[in-house]
Amino acid sequence: MPLTLDDFDYPLPPELIAQAPLPERSASRLLWLHGKAIEDRQFRDLPELLAPGDLLVMNDTRVLHARLFGRKATGGQVEVLIERVLAEDEVLAQVRASKPPKTGGRLHLEEAFEVEVLGREGEFYRLRLPGDAVELIERHGRLPLPPYIERAAADPDEERYQTVYAREHGSVAAPTAGLHFDAPLLEHLRARGIGIAHVTLHVGAGTFQPVRVHDISAHKMHSERYHVPQATVDAILATQARGGRIVAVGTTTLRTLESALDANGRLKVGAGETALFITPGFRFRVVDRLITNFHLPRSTLLMLVSAFGGMAAIRAAYRHAIAHGYRFFSYGDAMLIDRHDEI
Repeated sequence: MPLTLDDFDYPLPPELIAQAPLPERSASRLLWLHGKAIEDRQFRDLPELLAPGDLLVMNDTRVLHARLFGRKATGGQVEVLIERVLAEDEVLAQVRASKPPKTGGRLHLEEAFEVEVLGREGEFYRLRLPGDAVELIERHGRLPLPPYIERAAADPDEERYQTVYAREHGSVAAPTAGLHFDAPLLEHLRARGIGIAHVTLHVGAGTFQPVRVHDISAHKMHSERYHVPQATVDAILATQARGGRIVAVGTTTLRTLESALDANGRLKVGAGETALFITPGFRFRVVDRLITNFHLPRSTLLMLVSAFGGMAAIRAAYRHAIAHGYRFFSYGDAMLIDRHDEI
């Protein structure tokens, strides 16, 4: 039987959706799923749950101030959500307006600058900005908190909706598994002999789009850009050679590593695009363990973790998390999942 959206649904009490971060990043709870066993831990316990010689791989993307409000030349209101920066002065973006903007039209954004509509590309629009796109977006835009956070972004989000190691501008959503790490925890991990390496995957606006097909095999993922540095490939190969485990911090890191393979299954250095859609039955070739937050019902991310941890085990873990009051989604608690190669 083909898998359907209903296989990845679950009832979530709204009060478990975290609306703000905890005062301390590493104070989150951590549900450890290994095989069929479930353990309730704290995120700051992570160093003792890993072994010296293991390697954590983290996504160092930085969230852009990618949401901008404004108006069309006709006066109609618009909301722009940047999907990606294409060139120094061009971006791909979602544009919400009462009527679709026309090619050649202009949008006045944040009472600060005008952009030209160059044309439509699928559900996105290609826009030309009057200068350096990243600089203008960062100066005038707003942090794009996820739609399930029912408040506007505030000053504390400027720090807390970025990882402490974020450096490469380009995402419209944070790689949220990394939000639990702070400087003392990173120091503790290094002191224990656990390696740390980085990749970059810029999360696109498509991450907020629901799956609209009942048969999930018909779903098409949005493409996202990634980069894997030579130092990270070297660290992964050295870790594997000595029998250490590769621990992906977040689903974005996992998708990057499982995408960056050549025809012979060897990790490639450099940049690429991935539209990899991971569902149960997928054969993982790089990642041994995954750190991740709790994901929305019927989402591609829930499908990914079900593939990694096993569908029955993930269902049991989510039931346990709900029963024990774990906090869900971007500002919520975390899971450590050991790979389970049977569905």
